[in-house]
Amino acid sequence: MTNTKTPPAIVEKVRGWVESAKRVVVLTGAGISTDSGIPDFRGPNGVWTRDPKAEKLSDIRYYTADPEIRKLSWQSRLNHPAWTAQPNAGHLALVQLERRGNLRALVTQNIDGLHLKAGNSRDKVFEVHGNLHKAICLSCGWKGPMQDVLDRVRAGEQDPPCATCGGILKSDTISFGQSLIPEVIEGAMRAAQETDLLFAIGSSLQVFPIAHAVPIAQAAGARIVIMNAESTQFDDIADVKLSGLIGEDLPRICGRFDAA
Repeated sequence: MTNTKTPPAIVEKVRGWVESAKRVVVLTGAGISTDSGIPDFRGPNGVWTRDPKAEKLSDIRYYTADPEIRKLSWQSRLNHPAWTAQPNAGHLALVQLERRGNLRALVTQNIDGLHLKAGNSRDKVFEVHGNLHKAICLSCGWKGPMQDVLDRVRAGEQDPPCATCGGILKSDTISFGQSLIPEVIEGAMRAAQETDLLFAIGSSLQVFPIAHAVPIAQAAGARIVIMNAESTQFDDIADVKLSGLIGEDLPRICGRFDAA
């Protein structure tokens, strides 16, 4: 499926829903960051679509067992587009939504930190898969800036160990095979139960448990709006499905409110 132009009447209808909602919950996936130069994973030109072997770099079992996988991972992190990426019009529209005062939560599957960089409040953002800008030791739990560790890689350490205990370092993100942070998931699901409008943006809605937020919100009586170029398994319960460009439609829907 390709992006299609969203009729103005549909944009205005969804805009009215957002404007009148008391507790908006937004769920974002990789699609909101592609305009910032960060490719998605499962789309037609996604990272894993083009190179299925790259998925191994995101699997904790391979990562902890194979030093060569870790070396490849560190080289991949050196050139990650997140270091230079800037928030795009979609991110900035969600900042405007928060400023209006009716954003209950912004639940993101992304690890790029762009919602925070754009200006959304830390207490509103639930990063369910972590944040690439931090590093963590898998043994002692040390955390620190990712760039400090990458400086060591640039200096010649191919697989830098933890300076505190010698353990394995990785990005402070959730890899396949790792447990999600319970309080983050609980907070996100609680928000879904309390929302009157859930807006899923740029997500394939294939990753659970966070994809459950959509039917949870629908069962609680919330309107559901899905904005994604590809079809999702929850399109049939959405009140509106939008397939237009996120960077065009989202500012039109929620980026021009008067100051609250």
